[in-house]
Amino acid sequence: MIEIVRGDVLGDTYRRRITEVLVQGFAEDFAYFSSDPRVLADAFEHMLVLDRFYVALVDGEPAAVASFTEGAQECFAPEKRPFREVLGRVHGAISYRIVRSQFLGAYDGAREGLAEVGFVTTAPEQQGKGVATALVRHLMDLPYDELVLRDIKDTNAPALGLYRKLGFTESRRRPVRFARRAGFSAYVSMHRTRDAAS
Repeated sequence: MIEIVRGDVLGDTYRRRITEVLVQGFAEDFAYFSSDPRVLADAFEHMLVLDRFYVALVDGEPAAVASFTEGAQECFAPEKRPFREVLGRVHGAISYRIVRSQFLGAYDGAREGLAEVGFVTTAPEQQGKGVATALVRHLMDLPYDELVLRDIKDTNAPALGLYRKLGFTESRRRPVRFARRAGFSAYVSMHRTRDAAS
């Protein structure tokens, strides 16, 4: 059975496990910081704003996570010191700056009634079992008139397929510089209005 719970309800005892699901799911994107998932979890654990994450539990263990923010809310609150302690003085300071510049910042069209879903990922051993679908469906039932998803790689067919199946439509495609080296050519943004569900 899949149970969906907000991160702050689970509390700090789950913080590490939530972080581990996040860094496993985005290991390729976080590779600059470290290729070791334990090091990534050490560096990122402090910065999760737990009340902005929803967690899908399977048998009491985090199986999928997603951030959920409105307006100027942030899902991360990075601090320089933990990055430097885990990644080293120079690499940690640079990593902290990258996290602040790339992971923070509200959606351009932020307004009341619009929420952004981000960092949706499933633990590797739970993939293909409907866990992410259950999590996103739960978020769709929250009282907002529009949901947005930003910066999905155009090569991420499973995620794009899931969101389309759930009624999201593409709203923007942003080309990527150095696409050949990046391995994908564009970031896709999607949205879904409550009216679309009727």
